[in-house]
Amino acid sequence: MQIITDTAGKELKKHGDSAFPFLVSYERLSGYETGSFLWHWHREIELTYIKKGEMLYKVNQNTFHLKEGQALFGNANVLHAGYMYHNRDCEYIPVTFDPKLVYGFSGSILFQKYTEPVLRSFSLSAVPLDLTCTWHHAAIEDIRKLIELDSQRTPMYEFEIIACLQHFWKILCAHVLSDASAPSGQDEENYRRIRKIMSYIAEHYSEKILLDDVARLIHLSPSECSRLFKKCMNITLFGYIQEYRIERSLEYLEDSSCSITEAGLLSGFSDSNYYTKVFTRIKGCTPRQYRKNQEQ
Repeated sequence: MQIITDTAGKELKKHGDSAFPFLVSYERLSGYETGSFLWHWHREIELTYIKKGEMLYKVNQNTFHLKEGQALFGNANVLHAGYMYHNRDCEYIPVTFDPKLVYGFSGSILFQKYTEPVLRSFSLSAVPLDLTCTWHHAAIEDIRKLIELDSQRTPMYEFEIIACLQHFWKILCAHVLSDASAPSGQDEENYRRIRKIMSYIAEHYSEKILLDDVARLIHLSPSECSRLFKKCMNITLFGYIQEYRIERSLEYLEDSSCSITEAGLLSGFSDSNYYTKVFTRIKGCTPRQYRKNQEQ
């Protein structure tokens, strides 16, 4: 299993339905063929609660180390991905919803004063609820309550879910709204370019990827393209391509009929020794050791 996206990296999974756009899912990283969910985005807010284990949760250029009992607020339209911590599994519960459940309609005071400033803020792309602040406890309690309400679905539970979402949003705004900074037009254009790059890599990772081709795709010079990716994602473009190829190679390693050399080739590595070297650096073990661990 892996998250299904369109060519722009937008997740295609429906988060609830148009009548009530709210969804609670029960996930574990080992359920994904790579042991991680890869970069994607969607227009809904996502509240991720860690039920068991730990996760490295990446949002745009930031990485958050989430532990059991902690949670994370993920804003609308942000790029995000999740990885195992020290190759250990993680059980987590994403609560995904359309923010209109909070503000009602776009002309409302709730939208203008308290929702739009958060939705449009790049500085609030994610807020870790790691229990280092007193208010995190109340916010996480609301997330746990949302999960419980969805599980029980008592008569008219939708009213209770909306009330709980609004209470969560009130707590969030009380502590982060002052940090909200409006994005510039250039910021928005840059992230559109990043999405194009990531989509291109997802489609062509098994082939030779040239910087010139990527730069041409987003209408920048090669040097400007490299600087933009590093600035927005906190990793070099070459480093990201390597990491993506390694993650994609895991599905081949889990197929016993596929040799380690073939796994590397299918993932874009033309040299098996180099594949092993990069794999070991990123995963902390060789491809052979990884395969052995999966068979146990």
